[in-house]
Amino acid sequence: MKVKVSRKAHFNAAHRLYRKDWSDEKNTAVFGKCNNPSFHGHNYELIVSVTGEIDKDTGFVIDMKVLKDIIRDEVEEAFDHKNLNMEVPEFSDLNPTAENIAVVIYNKIKPKIDSKLELEVMLFETPRNFVSYSGS
Repeated sequence: MKVKVSRKAHFNAAHRLYRKDWSDEKNTAVFGKCNNPSFHGHNYELIVSVTGEIDKDTGFVIDMKVLKDIIRDEVEEAFDHKNLNMEVPEFSDLNPTAENIAVVIYNKIKPKIDSKLELEVMLFETPRNFVSYSGS
């Protein structure tokens, strides 16, 4: 029997959506206000879900303290109160859209959990705009 467990987290970060190889006009046309050269910020909400078999000895799919520590180390400490474009190496050549941020978070967390477990990352950029990624 598989069970999904989830942990919520949050971080605040600034970003600018743009492509270096595009003109200012094209960046503005595609990304609008999100292309502000002075950047803009979000209070991101994150839900990390792990699905797997319940361990017979512990009764856990994953120890939630372990998951909490992974999220803190890999996401909150890396992204919180940062300018994603300028301070987070993964975005030096990757546009920090919500989609790309979710994939980066997934790729940072996945190697830290048991390979038998499934991972899903749900990232809320605003209460109404969110993305999810589960590695496929």
